[in-house]
Amino acid sequence: MSQPDSYDPFVPAQASQRILTTRDAFALWFSLGIGLLVLQAGAYLVPGLSLPQALLAIVVGSGIGAVLLGLASMVGADTGLATMAALRPTLGIRGAHVAAILNILQLIGWGAFEIIAMRDAAGTLSQNAFGVGLPILWTLVFGVAATALAVMGPLGFVRRLLRKYGLWVLLAGAAWMTFALLSSGDLSAAFARPGDGSLAFGSAIDLVIAMPLSWLPLIADYARFGKSPGAMFKGSALGYALANIWFFSLGAAYALSAGQSADNMLLSALATTGGGLALLFILIDETDNIFADIFSAATSLASLIKAHIRHLVIGFGVLCTAIALFVPMTQFLTFLYMIGSVFTPLYGVFLVDHFIIRKRQVAATEIHDIKGPYGFTFGLSLTAFAAWAAGIATYYAVLNLSPAWGATLPAFAVSAIGYWGLSKIIRPIDRRPPNLS
Repeated sequence: MSQPDSYDPFVPAQASQRILTTRDAFALWFSLGIGLLVLQAGAYLVPGLSLPQALLAIVVGSGIGAVLLGLASMVGADTGLATMAALRPTLGIRGAHVAAILNILQLIGWGAFEIIAMRDAAGTLSQNAFGVGLPILWTLVFGVAATALAVMGPLGFVRRLLRKYGLWVLLAGAAWMTFALLSSGDLSAAFARPGDGSLAFGSAIDLVIAMPLSWLPLIADYARFGKSPGAMFKGSALGYALANIWFFSLGAAYALSAGQSADNMLLSALATTGGGLALLFILIDETDNIFADIFSAATSLASLIKAHIRHLVIGFGVLCTAIALFVPMTQFLTFLYMIGSVFTPLYGVFLVDHFIIRKRQVAATEIHDIKGPYGFTFGLSLTAFAAWAAGIATYYAVLNLSPAWGATLPAFAVSAIGYWGLSKIIRPIDRRPPNLS
């Protein structure tokens, strides 16, 4: 399993590789659903909403996002393919390149944001303890650590580290942070404080859903190694939903009880949690998020060029670290909404195509053949791109004209229903039936 070619995105995972269980999927996605940036995103919900309103938006958004994440994991387990390879039957052999490029860009952004968040948190801890922040040192430390984990690959990371050690460290930090919040005495006042109305409830749901949406282009890269689609759905959806609800809620509650802005939420958490002990535990485990960003960016690029995954992993690790050295934590909220606008309608098309149009049947051996069933029109599925574009337009129209309604569900519905309708009108979907034998 240590050979880089064993993770070729276009080669279906072999039976000997399909070893991840429901428990493995739960451990991975529970861990990925907890992090410093999730706390940060939760803090953006207040004081625009009251804490009860924020918690409702968190539960609704996390539930919707986790179901979509679970369905996307089933595609990986059904096909044995990485995400960007599995998108070829939907977007076309060349059309999938567009999704791969967009995914690479978002993953570079996520990787850099994760390193920046970890650097700032570690810098605050070292400043409090030793009087020095050392931002450059912390940037390099976390960049190197995440790259090293990504070189191990998903099987080595999940089975050797996460299940044995990482999840318990993570739970210890999250439990301590929760205990400190509940015992602080500020929670009742935070519940009673009304929102100022600066954030619409629908926009809050969009913000919450954006976090699981950002993982949709990644999840098949790991679920392809699952024992069964059902195991991957249950473990992924449940693990991520619980984590997202927990840490979004902590972020909102800490920010509101501290009475400070989202940008200062992290410092408020540090001051409230016993000298930062809990946050230190979270910080130790946070490297798994960068691991996923770097590994999946490499997997996406491997769908465009011929290169070993391990070499690409090292390159992306260096790139994310270099960006983090020079870029401050800014425009995070705008980045989240951008992710939602692109990947919500894409997965509306993708999931309808896989589960309804193709009935979970994909000819993995034909995803290379431009003259085959997934060649469409010069390698592009015009039907899929039309529905995807309509969904993106819907997202921004709702976000700008009626944000109270929330843009995610309308965009998903327009792209999904639009694609289904177009597929009925414009036949055949494929140039010829794929060979599924």
